[in-house]
Amino acid sequence: MMTKWIGIALLMLSVQLHAAIEMYQFEQPEHEQLYKKMIDELRCLVCQNQNLSASNAGLAQDLRQQTYEMVSKGQSQQQIVDYMTQRYGDFVLYRPPVKLSTVLLWFGPIIMLLMGLIVLMMSLKKRKQAMDEALSEEQQLRMKQLLDKGEK
Repeated sequence: MMTKWIGIALLMLSVQLHAAIEMYQFEQPEHEQLYKKMIDELRCLVCQNQNLSASNAGLAQDLRQQTYEMVSKGQSQQQIVDYMTQRYGDFVLYRPPVKLSTVLLWFGPIIMLLMGLIVLMMSLKKRKQAMDEALSEEQQLRMKQLLDKGEK
């Protein structure tokens, strides 16, 4: 009895998963290849780090539909990229071009890593100096004690 319900639940789940994937018909194999390439290279704007092919968000479905229509009309990869970036900005691209507005995207992680290393090195240097000063103070105190003993 329990296996029957599990089977029904799995069947319903598979129907829901299948319903989220659109099936498009292409007149030319080149169009299908371009479509697949584009939905792999374009980012879903509402998902965290997913491309259009992996996203089930409503916006991703709309962008896949738009991409399909543009490919079916014979537009080139560059025309599709230009349209998407003009409408949504460079964030829609998984590999945005290096330009003034995207410098932080490209070099931000490296800059943050270098800043973290500099802060770490400075704090280690301060700690070493503090330990050296503490050691020299301790040595000075010992010297004073030895001199005091010698005078007696």
